[in-house]
Amino acid sequence: MNQNIQQFKADFFKALAHPMRIQILEALCTGDKTVNELQTIVGSEGSAVSQQLSILRSKNVVQGIKEGTSVIYSLRDPLIQELLAVAKRIFDNHLVDAISLLEGMRNEPEASRHLEK
Repeated sequence: MNQNIQQFKADFFKALAHPMRIQILEALCTGDKTVNELQTIVGSEGSAVSQQLSILRSKNVVQGIKEGTSVIYSLRDPLIQELLAVAKRIFDNHLVDAISLLEGMRNEPEASRHLEK
């Protein structure tokens, strides 16, 4: 049973593992969007956006509802917005650590940097 849950989690994170899919999800955090609106936000052609939406739909991350000739996409679970916010905070923490490390290296005397090489 535990392995099935781990596989589900791995598949879920694979669905998120593409820059355009992250852009799409971030755009959907602000509200429902059509493919055309997502194209404009992402700055990509419709086929690429549709392909990424298809992957997100297949993993039940987004849903599409047909309205007339358009399909309106939305997040299936509002917790996706929280997940993206937590991921951003983790990323920010890593950046702060990297900046601190670089500042520490910059403050080292020149002679000690040459000795380490």
